[in-house]
Parts: sequence; structure tokens; C-alpha cells
Amino acid sequence: MKFARKCGVAIFAAGLVLGLSACDRSDSPSKKIERAAEDAIGELKGEDLPPVPVGRFAPRDECLDQPGASEFLGSLDSAVQARDEQAFLALVADDVILDFGGGSGKALLRERLKDDDLALWDELNELMTLGCASDGARITMPWYFAQDFPSTPGAVAIVTGESVPLLEVPEDTTEPLAQISWDMVEVSFEDTAQHENFAKVSWNDGKAGTRPYEGYIAKDRLRYLIDYRVIAARRNDRWSITNFIAGD
Repeated sequence: MKFARKCGVAIFAAGLVLGLSACDRSDSPSKKIERAAEDAIGELKGEDLPPVPVGRFAPRDECLDQPGASEFLGSLDSAVQARDEQAFLALVADDVILDFGGGSGKALLRERLKDDDLALWDELNELMTLGCASDGARITMPWYFAQDFPSTPGAVAIVTGESVPLLEVPEDTTEPLAQISWDMVEVSFEDTAQHENFAKVSWNDGKAGTRPYEGYIAKDRLRYLIDYRVIAARRNDRWSITNFIAGD
């Protein structure tokens, strides 16, 4: 949301210049806007902006062009960072769906936010870093959850990071078979259950004529496709969270 806030500052500055132009005729409004834009761009260039993640399912943001989405996501990010229960619940629909067993509503969500075993604040904090997709009617986080996947969702995991090693055996000391950046893998749960820190996976590098790689990836570098996601919809001209759910 940092970039969105800076864009808002630039827009505000341009608007301020237009207002001042009525009082100061020394420069044309177009010149003043041009100067304000140059100043805003200079401010952005002067900061160390994070590099854009690399990979097929790397986080990206498709939501900020939706009306009101920037403000909604900014408020959500602030509430999550502060772990502000009241501010967060103000962004949630009264009938929010929380599981596939009929669990719903703000009262139940309030209880679950207090449950340390569920660690929902941690889940939300991670979701805020994984991008945002929108089809115009809905906002979906993480971004990759709204994409098409060829495999059974329950067996798919996303490698969260760049150049993550795929190992021949479940040991950190071995040479990697390949390095994976923000891509999907299929998990073999039977083999994975035998190892505490590694998951057995299959990965297709997308190159024609090559067989999928099979190996091991550290479990803490994987996020399952059906892990927690947030879906929001626009109702009565405001965005609200309608689904905060995991599983399938």
C-alpha cells in the first residue's frame, strides 16, 4: 500500500496546484501540473523501493484501479498491522463466511481472532503481502488464488520466494536440482508426512519436452493454494470482506 499512498500524495499535489493557479497567473496550470508531477516522480525515485518479485505466481496488485479499493486496502493494512480488532471488523460484512461448515458472522470472527491456536492475525499479515486480484465485482487475496490451476487445488502449493532450492534428498546440504521462483508445485502428501521440515514435490519448469522435476522443498517456503484467503465485495458503494476462509 506504500506505493498507493504515494500516488495519492501526487494526485493531491496536482489538485493543490490547480487551486493555486487561480491566484498565481505567472505560470499556466499545465506548467504547474507538470512541475508537481516531476516533483512527485523525483520523490519516488529518491526512495529505495522494493524490487518486483519474479515468477509466474509472484504477488501483483490488480485492485487499485477499482473504485474505493485503494482506501479499503489501506484501511485493511492499517488494521492488520495494528491488530486493531474494531477497525478490522468494521471492514467485514455481517454475514462473512468463515468456513465450509456453516461458520459465519462477525461475532464468531471476533472469537476466532482471540484464538492463539488459529493465529488469524498472522494469517492476515501474510495475506497482505501476497498481492490482490479483482474481476471488477470482487477483490481476492492472495492474487494467485484467482488464477487458473491445472491440478487438484488441495495438492497445489506455491513456492513463496525466489531461487528456492529444489533438493534431491531432504537435506539442506545437498546441491539443488533446480531453483524455483514463485511457481506452483504438486505435493505428495504420503511422502511429505515422513519428513518434519521438507515436502516431497513435483515441479514442471514449463519447458517443452522436459519431464517434471521431483524433489524436496523446505515446508516453510510453501503455501498451499487452499490456505487462508480473503474475498471482498462492493456493497452499497463500499468494499467489505465477505469470505475469510481456508480449505476447499
